[in-house]
Amino acid sequence: MAVSIEVSAPYAPPSAILDIIDRYRNMGLTRPFTADVLVRAGVSESLIPRTLQALTVLELIDDEKNPTETLEGLRRAPGPEFKKQLAAWISSVYADVMSFVEASDDESAIRDAFRSYKPHGQQTRMVTLFLGLCRAAGLREDDQSTAPSRPRARTSRAASKPRSPPKTQQLASTEISRGLPPAIAGLIKSLPESGTWTADRREKFIKTFTAVLDFSIRVVEKKEEEADASEEHL
Repeated sequence: MAVSIEVSAPYAPPSAILDIIDRYRNMGLTRPFTADVLVRAGVSESLIPRTLQALTVLELIDDEKNPTETLEGLRRAPGPEFKKQLAAWISSVYADVMSFVEASDDESAIRDAFRSYKPHGQQTRMVTLFLGLCRAAGLREDDQSTAPSRPRARTSRAASKPRSPPKTQQLASTEISRGLPPAIAGLIKSLPESGTWTADRREKFIKTFTAVLDFSIRVVEKKEEEADASEEHL
């Protein structure tokens, strides 16, 4: 589903989402993830509805509340690769947000990026969830209570929003992303429509794209690849 202005954005506490990922990764959880399962996993009853909604929008469970391939990928990730997988997942499901800001931007800029999301009364909690997930993935190194925010020129969302590309460019983008894994397609759609970006943002995109590529397409030995190719021709 992914986070977009067309659906209600997730606003569960980051600790609830991260605890579910950690429990499923290290101890396993009964499927499907019903309210009763979440209560037994330590989520308070008052947080159950927003936690289930967040798990769905963040593409961790499907409509039947069963773990998605994304959550399975996080469960299978080796310890040294876990943060990279977490970062790739966040960059994918929050691709719309991250087309306006970077995870390392100051909180006021990130708050502005969420101003069009529904429900409007929960936007502060949306930001808290996004920042908490980014910190867990190593995309933000600051601490909410101690780190100073990086100075940033304040601009309105309308002024900072890129102009819509020509219709032919939109069609080309659709054709390019068609058939690609959702995480890669989401990143491609987040490329700047203006055709320009800073060297720092380009470097971060390349780093994120590498992580998403490794997350979406499994690396195998040459012999295994040839075996898979042979099976496809049978």
